[in-house]
This record gives sequence, structure tokens and C-alpha cells, in this order.
Amino acid sequence: MGYPVIDVGYLLAPRGVGTMFAMMLVGRLSGRVDVRILILLGLLLTSLSMWEMTLFNTDIGSWDIVRTGIIQGLGLGFIFVPLSTITFATLAPRYRNEGTALFSLVRNIGSSIGISVVITYLAQRTQMNHEVFASYINPFNMALHQSGEIAKLDTVKGLVELNGEVTRQASLLAYLQDFRLMMWVSLCAIPLVLLLKSPKRDGSTGEGVPLLD
Repeated sequence: MGYPVIDVGYLLAPRGVGTMFAMMLVGRLSGRVDVRILILLGLLLTSLSMWEMTLFNTDIGSWDIVRTGIIQGLGLGFIFVPLSTITFATLAPRYRNEGTALFSLVRNIGSSIGISVVITYLAQRTQMNHEVFASYINPFNMALHQSGEIAKLDTVKGLVELNGEVTRQASLLAYLQDFRLMMWVSLCAIPLVLLLKSPKRDGSTGEGVPLLD
């Protein structure tokens, strides 16, 4: 979209602000609201942001990027804080050092796998989309005749320009397909919330103790 690097940073910064705000809000709600509801809310917000990102195009404004980033940041904040709380709720204090290391290891491995899958899917879909779009670039395409682009098929410069536009559109569609994939992954994670039990309260301390099935 032609944004300078510094502007890209400004556009992505609100996502971190949304996550920070959600983490502070979760801290206040942790003793009053069922953690399963907070995680469910986070997954729904993340799915909503991904769905809105599937509607992006090359003409979107800055506010659309900021708005979806904030929603996504809120969703991530509502997911990871309660998830970390549940992870260590039933772990004996003497095992917390090992538990923290294992928890971080699993998260890093999961993140690496997720990033690899998403990037691979993006590259694959870009190539597939380019192949499909390029099949319409031929002398028999009436749309090219009506737009005046048909003349570019006779020159190397014209073909390069057409290929650049085809690649740009193929990449855009691949990103939208990537966002749709992540939306479905977020929605598919919602049933996993059912594996969590409601926090049980210790009669002596009154503190909630979330348990896993």
C-alpha cells in the first residue's frame, strides 16, 4: 500500500495498546468472571478482527487497519492472561520453575508451527492465485479489449506491467485467504474452552482455583 516504515509502525501500535488494555481489564475481572468466559470473549474478538480483515482491499484507509488491530489486540489480551492463570492454578509451587519453562517452550513451538503454516499457505496461495489470474491474460479476453490493456500484450514493457498487477492482486487475495484461515482456526478453538472447568473456590482462602479436565 506504499506506507513508509514509520507509518507502518504507527498503524500496528494500537494492537499492542489493545492488548495492554485487555490485560489490565482481565486483572480486575479475574476474581469476578469465569475465566472460560474471558477466553471465549477473546476468541470471538480475534475471530471478528480476522473476518473484518478478509474484507480488506488496496483502497482501505488507515482507520480500518487501526480498528481491526485494536480488536485483535483486545482478543489476544483476553486469551493469554486467563490461559496463563489456568496453566499454573493447579501446579504445586515447587514445580512452577519447571512448569514455566515447559509452558514457554510449548508456546514457542506452537507459535513457530503456526507462523510456518501461515507463511507457507500465503506463498502457496499467491502462486495459485497468480496462475489463475494469469490464465485470463490472453487476446480473447474482452475485458482487456474494453479497458485498452490488450495493447500491452504486444510489448515486453506491457507484459511486465500486467504481470506486476497480476502479482499484486494475487498477493492481496492470498492475504485475505490467510486471514480467513486464521479466523477459522480461532473459531475451531472455541470448543476447546469446554475442556476447562469452572473455578472452584477454596473454603479457607476464598480464592478461585481453575481446574482442567
